Amino acid sequence: MDPDRPNFFSGPYIDRRAEEREHADWARAALEDPQTLYLLGSGTRQLVFTRPEPRIAFLEGREAAAIAAAERSRLVLLGWFRQRRCVLVEVGDAAPLETPPNASFEELRPLSPLLTGDEAGLLAYARALSVWRARQRYCGACGSPTVAQRAGHCMRCSAESCAQEFFPRLDPAIIVLVTDGESALLGRQATWPPGRYSTIAGFVEPGESLEDAVAREVMEETGVPVTGARYDSSQPWPFPASIMIGFRAWASPGTPARVDGELEDARWFSRAQIRAGAAGLPPVHSISRRLIATWMDGG
Repeated sequence: MDPDRPNFFSGPYIDRRAEEREHADWARAALEDPQTLYLLGSGTRQLVFTRPEPRIAFLEGREAAAIAAAERSRLVLLGWFRQRRCVLVEVGDAAPLETPPNASFEELRPLSPLLTGDEAGLLAYARALSVWRARQRYCGACGSPTVAQRAGHCMRCSAESCAQEFFPRLDPAIIVLVTDGESALLGRQATWPPGRYSTIAGFVEPGESLEDAVAREVMEETGVPVTGARYDSSQPWPFPASIMIGFRAWASPGTPARVDGELEDARWFSRAQIRAGAAGLPPVHSISRRLIATWMDGG
């Protein structure tokens, strides 16, 4: 496992150019630019070609600009993708949309392993913004409707007496591989496919450091006290709006594992057991798999 390789959904797949969001006429500039790429979204789904292999069904040109103009209040400037301006169009339900052949609105989660890394990252970014915008239609302070500003990256309360501004939020979650030198601590949830095990994970609570969250989650879910922890890497996880913060942690050899009901099972696995298939591993594009693979390689 290459320790310098970005996790899936991560990496320099887009030039965000956040300064462009401050221009009041950004949408006009996008609509007038024939090189603009339009990524269409409907709820949490995006328009993709499903065959011969999954890829984003970008729209471009005059017809695409006409569709975007009709949905102007739902445009979001994503940035520059493959050196071209890229705009998310959150299409409404008022009129049927004629899509290209073999294109349909699909959920990202089942398709993500089949997409190229940069397209998966772009769809994850778009999905996270769509989820946030759908949940921020009203002001959390006074209840008034919100209006989009800053190219769709800010929702502002429409009541001038309030005028609260809301920006996208992420839910930080730690995910940790605990080892005792020769074995790794893995757990499984009852809803997972039979035999699958993964690393321990949980959300960070208010007033808690990441390291404190690691120690608390491991203790709560497995009863194993950790003796130290080290940051490894992170991964955006837009299901719906998390940032997974990966750690390696250590425990004393021979520490027994137990479960308290949140997990169906938790146990120690040696490298030999994992290689022999005693534990089904999480998907290859997950940070959990990266943590396990790095340890398996001797890292």
